[in-house]
Amino acid sequence: MEKLKITLVQPDIIWEDSQANLKKYSEMLDKVGQTHIIVLPEMFTTGFSMNPQKLKEKMNGPSVEWMKNLAKEKNAAVAGSLIIEEDGRSFNRFLWVFPDGKVEFYDKRHLFTMSGEHLHYSPGNKKLVVEYLGWRFCPLICYDLRFPVWSRNAENYDVLLYVANWPSPRHHVWKNLLVARAIENQSYCIGVNRVGTDGTGLNYLGDSALVDPKGFATFLEKKEQVKSFEISYEELHQFRKKFPLLEDRDEFR
Repeated sequence: MEKLKITLVQPDIIWEDSQANLKKYSEMLDKVGQTHIIVLPEMFTTGFSMNPQKLKEKMNGPSVEWMKNLAKEKNAAVAGSLIIEEDGRSFNRFLWVFPDGKVEFYDKRHLFTMSGEHLHYSPGNKKLVVEYLGWRFCPLICYDLRFPVWSRNAENYDVLLYVANWPSPRHHVWKNLLVARAIENQSYCIGVNRVGTDGTGLNYLGDSALVDPKGFATFLEKKEQVKSFEISYEELHQFRKKFPLLEDRDEFR
């Protein structure tokens, strides 16, 4: 598909209340028309909580079922991260749910040690590239944004996608790194963040964004909202053909 419409959901997440958050998202997305992908932020059902024992769900739990129902209803992929338990361990897991109910996932590799995330969650060790409507997406989570070797375009993806709970004291870092990742990987780069204040007192400004492969960025206003963007496969690959920097990538072993 040459043109792809992507809908970003930038919410004020209700702290540790998955049922209330799912109700909120259903209302926020009720009037969204035709789109191809709906992206929610990191831990979109709870906020960035270090209470997985209280909040974790299984892969067949109510939040995943909600994502499947939404994907079917909108005939669009639905993506975002939430707290998932598997084999007795908790993961900050990104889910990509296809309209037919198929699910692919990525477990956050870089856990945010400054908040103790590594004490409560297990890290992932494998990148994911999702193929959808002829496009290739690489989903990553929040702190992963700071690590360019992990994010680098070794898989020839078209879109780098970050979901986050990135707080306001470092919002300039968020904005700058999203642009840098787009330029160095010669890909679209999408970042989806939250707004408001969480249960620990951290404030968030949103700044969800679409950055094109040349580094030109559009940031959302600092308020709760839903915003759709259109991206072009032809424009991306014409730019790569005209300026083939990816052919000169370093090999990391």
